[in-house]
Order: sequence, then C-alpha cells, then structure tokens
Amino acid sequence: VQLQASGGGLVQAGGSLRLSCAASGRSFSNYRVGWFRQAPGKERDFVGVINWSGGSTLYADSVQGRFTISRDNAKNTVILQMNSLKPEDTAVYYCAVTTHPLGVGSRRSGRYDYWGQGTQVTVSS
Repeated sequence: VQLQASGGGLVQAGGSLRLSCAASGRSFSNYRVGWFRQAPGKERDFVGVINWSGGSTLYADSVQGRFTISRDNAKNTVILQMNSLKPEDTAVYYCAVTTHPLGVGSRRSGRYDYWGQGTQVTVSS
C-alpha cells in the first residue's frame, strides 16, 4: 500500500491544520493507521493511531486533547486534525500503517509496515 501525507504548512501558534493520509494500491481498511512526527535532530515520535473501524484511538500525552484522528475507509483516507498548535509541534509528520492491534506497541515506529513521505508542519510563535 502506498501512502501520501498532505496538508502541512505554516501556521501561527494557536492555529489549526488538517493533515490527510491517502492510501492507494490496496485498501487500508484492515490496517491501523498511525501518525508520527520528526523534528530536526530528533527521533521520530509517536503522535497517535486509529484502529481499522475508527472506533478506537490512542494519542501521545503531548497532543492529547488538541489532536484528533479520524478515518473514512470508503475514501481510503485518514485525517489528523491539529488544533491549538504550539511551536513545539513543528516537525515533519508521517502517516504509517500496521496490522498490529492498538496497544502500547502502537507507539513504536518499528511496528508499522508502510510509511508515507511526510509533510512539513511549521508553527510560528
């Protein structure tokens, strides 16, 4: 499955952005879809994940209550809605898919099988 992340850009602190992850080549309705981010000079960090039906999500503590993940399997798309953005949210954001069930392991990038190319999010203070 090929993934394409889009929707990044430059926004002021307190603003919002909506990222999309579109899948092609194969339906990803059976996959859990995660979002990660990587700031310059830092490791890739877990942001959140959504299960195959969209009924369960898991978020990093740093984004809990500000970010929301949703999915539309009919459109092969997953959305990361980011509100109340902070300068520390600046990073390249990646979407990825895994067949592993949601749990503690969902936070590990090694659990994910396919990755998109990333989209830059820059939050100015």
